[in-house]
Amino acid sequence: MNLNNKVTNVIASILLGLMFTTAFFSMKGDSLTFDELAHVSAGYSYLTQQDYRLNPEHPPLAKDITAFPLLFLNLNFPSDEQVWLQEDSAPAWWVQFDLGREFLYNSDNNPQQIIFWSRLAAIIMLIFFGWLIFQWTRKTTNNVVALTTLTFFAFSPTFLAHGRLTNTDVGAVLGMFLAVTCWLKFLKQPTWKNILLAGLVFGLAMLFKFSLILLIPFFVIITLLYAFLFSKPILPYLTKSLLVGLTGFILVIWPIYQLHVLNYPAEQQLRDTIADISGHPIPAAKDMVIWMTKQEPLRAPAQYLRGVLMASQRTAWGNTTFFNGQISASSWKTYFPSLYLFKIPLSFHLLSLLALGFSLLWLKRNNKKEIINSIRHNFWLIALLIWIIFYWLISIAGNLNIGIRHLLPVFPFTYILVSFGLYQIIKAITKEKIQQTFILSVFLLLILYAASSLTTFPHYLSYYNELAGGTVNGYKTAVDSNYDWGQDFYRLLAFIEKENIDKIHLDYFGGEDPEYWLKEKYVKLNPKEIKEPPKGWLAVSVNQLMGGLAEPAPGFDQETGYYNWLRNYSPVAKAGHSIFIYKIE
Repeated sequence: MNLNNKVTNVIASILLGLMFTTAFFSMKGDSLTFDELAHVSAGYSYLTQQDYRLNPEHPPLAKDITAFPLLFLNLNFPSDEQVWLQEDSAPAWWVQFDLGREFLYNSDNNPQQIIFWSRLAAIIMLIFFGWLIFQWTRKTTNNVVALTTLTFFAFSPTFLAHGRLTNTDVGAVLGMFLAVTCWLKFLKQPTWKNILLAGLVFGLAMLFKFSLILLIPFFVIITLLYAFLFSKPILPYLTKSLLVGLTGFILVIWPIYQLHVLNYPAEQQLRDTIADISGHPIPAAKDMVIWMTKQEPLRAPAQYLRGVLMASQRTAWGNTTFFNGQISASSWKTYFPSLYLFKIPLSFHLLSLLALGFSLLWLKRNNKKEIINSIRHNFWLIALLIWIIFYWLISIAGNLNIGIRHLLPVFPFTYILVSFGLYQIIKAITKEKIQQTFILSVFLLLILYAASSLTTFPHYLSYYNELAGGTVNGYKTAVDSNYDWGQDFYRLLAFIEKENIDKIHLDYFGGEDPEYWLKEKYVKLNPKEIKEPPKGWLAVSVNQLMGGLAEPAPGFDQETGYYNWLRNYSPVAKAGHSIFIYKIE
């Protein structure tokens, strides 16, 4: 069973076109999300100021890409404001959000224009990634598997949610995919050309997100396995692998960071570095980075390593999170498995079970020699599986529960493996009628998968499947970037205008500046300062609401229950799904 190339290209073009359309029109109605406030201004500052004082806990590449269209808008950047200069003391971590607010709302710029063009760049990167997945899968397997994989990608609520925003998550997955596929090419043919290619791509991947440092132990694992399976001498592979790493660092990471710190004053970089990593749990690493920052030739790699330490420091410290009625600063081992179960369309889970069941049956029916021979013939398949298992284990063991977006690096390879497994089932069925019935069943489940996504439009961030009670009830499981990232503020503005509201108490979570939009209509609501609701109109972001209603998890010592006074009231309306609106008489 296969499709000719012409038909395949047409279908792939339609799928990518649909993805672009849904991403484009859904992002236009979404307001600025929480992390975008920092990323937009940081990326623009890198390109225009060559100064990396903002958002060093993330590498620059995704922010550079999404900020590039802004260079053509003749924007005003607040480089002479105190929030940028920070002359009196080392800047707090929060300064990037203050600067973002100054850049978007207080510098005579059009914030919606800035948001639109930066997100458009993100969508173009998303579509390019989809094309890349399709082409690689097609080359590695066949047209049917490639189209099935692209269908999963194009209608993924999670990729649609985050691939149209100015953040680092989808860029990280793109970098991971490129690095892994180039590494597999290097293993198969460790020529100088492939060493250079793998090194350059590895360096680019490291510039998307610091969590991709996990690629290093993964590459070690699959390199040792490849050498063992194909009886290759390991020492040449390890030597060439080291060359790949050095190529990426010297030819990509170092020069890119050098460009980004050109106008970053040395004394300020040192002051900021000390402030950011002074509490790192590994004193030797902290001291080394501080020493490197003091050496002029090493300032660029020191800035990179500063970001690595900031990322690892935050992972170790954890994050305050609401999950299943509780709030905690520590992680839950069930957090990521639950979100994967609830925020992926049910039809994909069913198709995954079919592919998994067939794989287990195949393992049971074949002996050890046949299995090893099959692995040698399809080493790419076992490599993808190892990455999925490895990343899942690290995610569950980690202490940072923020959102399903942190699981995105397993999604593309999972799509490929499920698609490949389904194709193998079709091939294994010998009776024509049964085969046709199975193909029809798979096709119907793919239709359901696409329908589940399309009917969610434009609320992709808030998507939950039927097991969680659907999108309407998903906030009861987890919020933050899983449900409420501030994306519904424009919908709140439309409601205020429609109802002709002249005053509203608001507790908003997100990237927008309520005072900029609402002016004298806005009254900031601080639930910790009151015991009963104020009279009149009141709006609360569900992220804030659930945090104030949650029970403290064991060991959580921060204030809770500060929204208990709102339990006796029901919202009269919602802005999108994430802002609850009340009218208190």
